[in-house]
This record gives sequence, C-alpha cells and structure tokens, in this order.
Amino acid sequence: MAQQHSYPFVPYRPERYAEQDMITRGREFYEHLDRRRSVRFFSDEPVPRECLELAVRAANTAPSGAHQQPWKFVLIGDAAIKKRIREASEVEERQNYEGGRLPPEWREALAPLETTSDKGYLEVAPWLVVCFAEKYGMRPDGRRVKHYYVNESVGIACGFFIAALHTMGLSTLTHTPNPMAFLSEICARPANERPYILFPVGYAAQDAEVPDLTRKPDALVTFSPEDVFGP
Repeated sequence: MAQQHSYPFVPYRPERYAEQDMITRGREFYEHLDRRRSVRFFSDEPVPRECLELAVRAANTAPSGAHQQPWKFVLIGDAAIKKRIREASEVEERQNYEGGRLPPEWREALAPLETTSDKGYLEVAPWLVVCFAEKYGMRPDGRRVKHYYVNESVGIACGFFIAALHTMGLSTLTHTPNPMAFLSEICARPANERPYILFPVGYAAQDAEVPDLTRKPDALVTFSPEDVFGP
C-alpha cells in the first residue's frame, strides 16, 4: 500500500560526485567562505536591489522547524529611514559602551575588535536589511499558530543570507544593538515579529580594514565509543 502524506512528496535525487570531486568542491567552498569577513567600512556605491532579493531567496532555502519558515527580511534603502535607524541604534549603543550596560567581561572581549557606539556605516551602506523572527504565526481568522525552533531556524536562514551576499561580492555585518525594539517601530512590524539581526549591505570601502583574526582550529571533535567505555 502506498504511503499517505500530508504534503505532496516528490522524488529527491541529489547529484553525487566522485570522492575526489567531493573533496575538491568542499575545499573550494571552504576557501570561498574563509575569505568572508564582517565589514564596518562600506562604499556608498549603489547595489542592485535584485542582489538583495536573490540573497533572501537563498535564505528561504534554509531548513526550519516544521517547515514554518519563521522569518521576514525587511529591505531599507531610504536615506531618511536609515538615518533614523542609525540614531536609534547609537542611543542604545552609547548605553552599552559609555553607559556601562555591557558587563566588563563583554567589553574586554570586544576590545580587540575596536568596536564603538559609532554606527555611521548604517547610513553609508546602500541597503539595510532587518531580519525579523516570527515568534508565532497568524491565521487569516486571527488565531495564533505556534512556531517551533524559531531561533535555530532564523539563525540558519541568516547564515544562508550572509553566504549568498559573499558569493555576489557584497559585504555585511551582523549588527545586534540591544535592545532592538526600535526596529519594530521604525519598520512597522506586527507584534508577532521581533528583530533578530540588522544587516548593512554593500561593497566594502576601498580602504576598508578588518582585524587579522584566526579561525577556530578545533571545531571538529571526533567521538568514538572508547571515549565513554575505554579501550
């Protein structure tokens, strides 16, 4: 008897590669992403809107809890709105940096990156994209729909979004001023959405500099039964 599905199911036959091709493709992808850096110095050169639309479409391919896709990406190119966002962001950031809201350990961790409460890049970058996480969904009749694994799902989608921008030669930064409620007001978002990440998007400035960081060398841990039971 054929299996019954709630969704229509279709065959899935992803392409397979020879082992050496797999390794080559994996190495090229890693090296491509390893060149990506967070940028705080942007050019004001225009970027086609279609690039942002494609990056969001890439984000929409991310897996999500129960396939509820609990995210919205708000695209902002208007100079006046970008200015409002910068000003509101700096109000919160001054409380963090100069007002002592950040604990000493956090400020010590940020010190090598030389970040400050000045967020001028929010006006320079040609686009701002605010990702909102949908805490719950809304049916047409006004009833709520519970969403599952919202933070995990939205985080993965944002990762896809960043990778897509990098692939197109664009730069961004994961800016998370805390608190971020002002973004809900400025972007006129409904109560079931909360700001997740603010992305300035554009070309890196010609004189942009980034910290000379080293990637984490020990992210992969091989686990075996001997680790539990002994040899």
